[in-house]
Amino acid sequence: MSIGILQPMTDVNSPIKSTPRQRQAQATRSMIVASAQVLFLEQGYICTTIESIAERAGVATSTVYAIFGSKRGILRAIRDSWHERTHIRELLNSSQKTARPEDRLEQLAEATRKQWEMGAEVTAIYTGAAAADPRAAAELSQALVGRREGLQNFAKSMEPHLHPGLDATHAASILQALCLPQVFDELVRHSGWSVDEYQAWLSHTLKSQLLET
Repeated sequence: MSIGILQPMTDVNSPIKSTPRQRQAQATRSMIVASAQVLFLEQGYICTTIESIAERAGVATSTVYAIFGSKRGILRAIRDSWHERTHIRELLNSSQKTARPEDRLEQLAEATRKQWEMGAEVTAIYTGAAAADPRAAAELSQALVGRREGLQNFAKSMEPHLHPGLDATHAASILQALCLPQVFDELVRHSGWSVDEYQAWLSHTLKSQLLET
């Protein structure tokens, strides 16, 4: 009976160290993404070329194509980087049944603040791209559907703790409305609230609207 090839044991708690080559590749990727984000904002998505992105990043045009394939590939990388920094995806898709519902709503308020605090430029880029590129528009639409589904999953996981008579469907609608970027813009960018004030308000409002007291 074959038992396969024995692999050397590793310590699962030890951090995985990247090689100099991997670090250089990641640095190149990050530089391209940052350069593209600046150009998309300055020139618009359609007017920005792969060649201009490569020139600003200080790399060969072939390198940009090899890593991302197209401008839409860079666009997706900008969006993914944004989500990674806010941790919003992990929060929405995690049930965390052992966590206190109050703590989960506080985490959601913090992640939402980070999402819109960091995301004004990303939102502007995607809106401009979607207006001119049908496939970029389809990706934006898909991303919005994914966000709605994430909030629905989050609401469903909170169902045992909701107000009497409030089901997960209605709770998801409340989450969707309160966490809109337009609410953040109105309170922070137009009314002069600090981001900390916005986060505290959102946390308090989510708890009062959703949780059984």
